[in-house]
Formats: sequence, structure tokens, C-alpha cells
Amino acid sequence: MKILQTSHLSGSVLINGKDRNLRRFRKMSCYIMQDDRLLPHLTVYEAMTVSANLKLGKDISTREKREVIEEIIETLGLSDASNTQTHCLSGGQRKRLSIALELVNNPPVMFFDEPTSGLDSSTCYQCLSLLKSLSRGGRTIICTIHQPSARLFEMFDNLYLLAEGQCIYQGNVGGLVPFLSSMGLECPSYHNPADYVMEVACGEHGECVHKLVMAVNNGKCANYQHHQATINAVQTVSNDIAKESPQQETKSESALIPNGVAKQPNGGTVINIPISCTTSLLDSAESIEQKVGFPTNSCTQFWILLKRIFLSQIRDMTLTRVRLISHIIVGFLIGAIYYDIGNEASQVMSNAGCVFFTVMFLMFTAMMPTILTFPTEMAVFVREHLNYWYSVKSYYLARTLADVPFQIVYSIAYVIIVYFMTSQPLETNRFMMYLTICILTALVSQSIGLVIGSAMSVESGVFIGPVASVPIVLFSGFFVNFDAIPKYLKFLSYVSYVRYSFEGAMISVYGYDRAKLKCSDAYCHFKSPTKFLEEMSMQNAVFWLDAVALADTKDMYVECYSV
Repeated sequence: MKILQTSHLSGSVLINGKDRNLRRFRKMSCYIMQDDRLLPHLTVYEAMTVSANLKLGKDISTREKREVIEEIIETLGLSDASNTQTHCLSGGQRKRLSIALELVNNPPVMFFDEPTSGLDSSTCYQCLSLLKSLSRGGRTIICTIHQPSARLFEMFDNLYLLAEGQCIYQGNVGGLVPFLSSMGLECPSYHNPADYVMEVACGEHGECVHKLVMAVNNGKCANYQHHQATINAVQTVSNDIAKESPQQETKSESALIPNGVAKQPNGGTVINIPISCTTSLLDSAESIEQKVGFPTNSCTQFWILLKRIFLSQIRDMTLTRVRLISHIIVGFLIGAIYYDIGNEASQVMSNAGCVFFTVMFLMFTAMMPTILTFPTEMAVFVREHLNYWYSVKSYYLARTLADVPFQIVYSIAYVIIVYFMTSQPLETNRFMMYLTICILTALVSQSIGLVIGSAMSVESGVFIGPVASVPIVLFSGFFVNFDAIPKYLKFLSYVSYVRYSFEGAMISVYGYDRAKLKCSDAYCHFKSPTKFLEEMSMQNAVFWLDAVALADTKDMYVECYSV
């Protein structure tokens, strides 16, 4: 996602000649990114419904919201695809849906980052025709455009060209060729003006950038503006294209700024954005507090997002059925390997391995799918939050709670199979203690996955997740006894949440004065469960302290994720 770069820069951004109130302007505008960031498992109508419920507020009835949704869908030509999930849409349909989601509250200012990127010529023309009709309806449309054809280039009313961070032309499209001619740069009649001016900006016709910048600063562009610009101003249309030199490999974010000059380092340049007369609300003297808040309250946002996330996860094969089936299959496999050893004194070490594997399995199956799938959802969150759909608090609460039922179901399915096949003690309280520890372990791991997924890309997260888990597992008490850990490293065992998971699970199986185990050999050293816990340095452990430690660890990671 491209944003306006502000670090190490100075200057002002003006709206109709007045200093911009950023929060207020963000609410009155929207930004449609180059990549269509959409949740893949929602239908077009469902995505539009969520957008309407979040952006229109409670003052508008459900019937009126439905009318708005149906009108926008019909206007943008999405009626045939209204019941199609977004991952099945074509490129043009996805682009139109991205526009439709932001049209719900009729924003007066719309920013587009290369709206034609990845579309064929016919779809490009349809997309720009749509933007043209939106601008004729009284909106200010501002967009970058990637190598437009001559046909597409002529559809724009006003143009703002950048080369090396400087403006080399500002005005309507019709005045570009005469302006270049006056500077000694003759565009051949058979040449696309957009391609020609790019060649000029790249220096293929000599070092002309400085000369063009000086001409723009001296106001020479105004001598070549056609009468069409006046008509457009009366019709309250202000379509601006920001283009930049391909020499700028990083695609300067300042290209999104229309009718102004990019802020230069230590320069103090003023950027003035003229907005059409339909957006006078931006300059009104009404209370800012009434304008900058979200359309819906936090509780409403939370409930809408919770339903949306829950529905998306139910439809996601990876996050639902595949995970459930894998828990069941692995549960039967582990149950078969460790069959009937839970009450056998000669197999206590093997049973401890079974308990530890259970903790590890639930840990990774909760963490890794979240790391893999959350970055995509994170991109959607950034777009929606910056376009003022909902608050961060509402989102992370909904995102965290939506996965809780799934983690509980998967943990129950796995634990029931393993617990009874391995002949762990058939006592209700011990089973519930064991299950509680397993569920808390899965929830903590899921929170860690959210933190990693929100902070890193999929590629980095897939590597960092397992690597970061190595020291956590190492100090869990299974591979090395707590008493054998050097004193200067012993504190690390208290940082490892797997320590509390493994310890809690072991206490639930062998603690609280469990009766002596049966022994099928001539001699069993660990016939007494208490003696085995002493061997594992867990004789003084308390189950509920481990459970509380896991709950606190989850809260800590949830806070990190929300930040």
C-alpha cells in the first residue's frame, strides 16, 4: 500500500486553500489501492452489506441500506456476480467491487492507485469510463495511471506530471502537446502523447526536465489550457492524473498528490489540492468532533466484524475442514503409537513424550495456519481502517474471538481421541484439567501467530515462527530437567509458555495424589506418580498457576498484536 511519505520532509497540504485536517479529510475521502484487497470467501453482496452496515451507521434503516447496495451493484454491472465469492471474480469485477465498497457512503474525494493495472484494454476503458461517470456525478477523482493508451489518455480532464519529484506539466490533457511544442519538444502526430512525455521525462530527448520545471513555475502552462477546463470546473469535475518518471524505481508516493508540488526535503513547499464545490463540507465550520468519528459505535463494529470473520473462516477449507481432519487423523495415529500406556508404570517416560507431543502439535497447528493466512487479511484491514470503516480495537477483538470456537473444537477432537486411546486416568476432573491446558496452549499459539502474521510477510513469518519456537520448546522441561538448567539461564524457563503447558498437562495426569500405577515388569521405579513428578522437577507445581500463566501470556500477545 502506498502512502504519502512525510518523514524528513516539510511543507503544507492545503484543501481549497486551507490547512488540511487529516482525520477529517480521511473520513471524507477514500483510497482504492492498486491491488484489490478483498476477503476471498465473501460474496459480492455480503461484502457490500458489511460495507453498508459499517459506513452508513444506524440512522439508516436496513431497507434503505439494501436499496443503496442494489443500486450500486447494478450501476457498476455486478448484478450477475452478486452471489459469487470474490476469489472467483475476474480482474475487472474485483476492481469494480473495490470501487463499489467505497461508494456506499458516497465519498466526495476518491484516490485511485493505478486503477487499470493488470486489466486488458477493454476492461481498462470500462474502468475509466466508470471513473469518468463518477466524476460527472460531482466527485473529485484523483488517480495515477500506468502507461495509458492514447484513447485512455484523452479521457482525463486534468493532468499533473512529475519527473524527478518536480512538476513538469500541470493542466488539462489538451494543452500538453502545445506546451511541449513551445519548449521545442515536438510530439509526432502518430505518437501517443503519454508515451512521448514519458520519453521526455526519462531524458531520451535531452535534459529537458529542469527547463520544463522552470516553465511550470513561471506559469507558462496556463497559456495552453483549452476552454474545456472551464467547462469542467463548472461541472465540478476535477480529475487529476499524477504520473512520475520510471527512473524513480520506488514509485514516489507524492504522485498521489494532485494540483500541487511534491514536498521536498527541507524545502517547505506548499501543496494545494483544489476540491470540487460539492465537497464544501470539508471547509465547513461545523464541529470537527461530529465529523471525525466512525459511523458506527465500537460494539456495532465488533459484532459486524465478528460475523464476517466467522463466516470467512467457516468457508475457508484450510482453516476449517482440513485442520479438523488433520487433528482427527493425527489423534488416531498418536493414540495407536502410545496405545494403553497411560496407566503403565514402566512406560512413564513414553507417556511424558505423548503429553509433550500433544502440546507441540496443538501449538504448531494453531500458530502456522494463522501466520500463513493472516497477512492477506491484514492488507484488507489496513485499507478498511484507513478508509474509516472501523477502529483497531473493534477489529482485533473480533479477530481474536472469532477463532476461539474453532480452536476449542479442534482441541476437543484431538484430546478426546488421544486421552482415551492412551488410557490416561478416567477421572472427569483430570480430563477437564488436561483439556483446559490444551485449549489454552492453542489460544496462546494462535495469538503468537497473529502477532507474527501482522508484523511480517508470509515468507518471513513461515521462517520466524518455527525458529522463534525453538528456545521456547527447549526450556519447556521435557528435553532438559529444570534442575539441570544453569542458574544464569533458568529464568528463561519462566518465559517459555510451553513450560506451563507441559507442566500443567503433566500435573493433570500424574499430580494431586494419583493412585499408584500398575506395573507389568518385575520392578517399576516410577510406580508412584509423585516420584515421577519429582524426577521431572514438577513436584511443587500447581495446575491453576500454570493455567493462569497461559491466560496471562495470551493477553500479553493480544496486546502486542493490537499495537
